[in-house]
Amino acid sequence: MVLIPDTTSRITPSPTVNKTATTTANQTPKAANKTAKQSALSKGIWAEALVAHWLQAQGWEILHRRWHSPVGELDLVARSLTPSPTLAFVEVKARSSGNWDAGGLLAVTPRKQTKLWQTAHLFLAQSPDSANLPCSFDVAIVQCRRSHLPKIAHPPDPLHLQISKPVELGERVAIAGYDLTLEQYIWGAFDLPSL
Repeated sequence: MVLIPDTTSRITPSPTVNKTATTTANQTPKAANKTAKQSALSKGIWAEALVAHWLQAQGWEILHRRWHSPVGELDLVARSLTPSPTLAFVEVKARSSGNWDAGGLLAVTPRKQTKLWQTAHLFLAQSPDSANLPCSFDVAIVQCRRSHLPKIAHPPDPLHLQISKPVELGERVAIAGYDLTLEQYIWGAFDLPSL
């Protein structure tokens, strides 16, 4: 397991599943839902940082994190320069074990794929230097659980995450109170009309 110091396959459609937030005795359903969303956002940010680190170790340059448009968001936009320039739009799914959607894989529905394609199309329209590169839509599956280690008061900035060595697929990394494992990276996870 790698510790961060406290110094700072193809995708197929999934069935619709009703997910509900659980509440504690002291929380209203609305407060519990807000807490669950904040926790999911935090996990997602750290999972994206882990995947970005892994991609950089594979020789990819991270062009954008959490790129927003009116249509949607691209978790990561990365470019490989070797063997030939390629652009990857990476959807990162962070889930706890025993979840409803196969680690997030089933959450990348045809509707989500279309939304990613539309967002990528807008990205390329605003980035003419990347518009002629071959593109792929990749999916990263990150298992996430609360760490048994004490939570650090000032976790490192996820945009400037420094991990002392390359992270391997399946290797657990402790970051900001979470144990994260990059379980799968699916290159070219789905195909859509050419951009």
